[in-house]
Amino acid sequence: MLLLGHSLKHWQGIMVGYSIKKNILSIKECDEIKNLLQPIKAKRKRAGARHLMSNLKIATLANDLRLIEIAANHLGKDVYPFRATLFDKSIQTNWLVTWHQDTALPLESAFDSSEWGPWSKKAAITYAHAPTWALSRIVALRIHLDDSTSDNGPLKVIPKSHILGVLTDKEVFNYAKTQESVECLVPKGGVLAMRPLIIHSSSKAQSDKPRKVLHIEYSDSLELKPGIKLAIA
Repeated sequence: MLLLGHSLKHWQGIMVGYSIKKNILSIKECDEIKNLLQPIKAKRKRAGARHLMSNLKIATLANDLRLIEIAANHLGKDVYPFRATLFDKSIQTNWLVTWHQDTALPLESAFDSSEWGPWSKKAAITYAHAPTWALSRIVALRIHLDDSTSDNGPLKVIPKSHILGVLTDKEVFNYAKTQESVECLVPKGGVLAMRPLIIHSSSKAQSDKPRKVLHIEYSDSLELKPGIKLAIA
């Protein structure tokens, strides 16, 4: 279903593979989420924490109608959240990510298919790199729990690159060398929607301002094909 009430700029954003909407969550809501995630800090990976859909409050947030509407406008139909990840970048936990696409999906079980793979396990969840047709049915919403500024390692994207489909690492590198990129500067409480196949990167933070992002992924169905089901992660 296509939901109304968005500007032409928003719909243009969908065509280029990403869009930014400000003031979706309140400052208070963002701070409450950060406080909720604080106890996870001790056992998470350096860059953040995976598999947060098992947290009831995060799962409830993922089904919030404000987020569902944004995801549905990108996918054009009903949507279902299936994976949530916290990215926590700061001077203390700093990293960079080179140009890439997000191609690995969590799955309920492994199966034989030349389209899928390589396969791996992360915290007992099966993952496989997916083909273009599956990734085209997914959108990620990046909920900014802090301001994303030009000096705290914001996400950079290459507009319209998602239409190229799944590329090799070399193809991504060569394409990125020839294209203009955009810094996605999003205020606290804003949401960046992005297609997993859009080529993107981020640099190290250059300031002491933290940049926490809750990254929630949605699909138009949890069953991508008979026998191919997304895992809740």
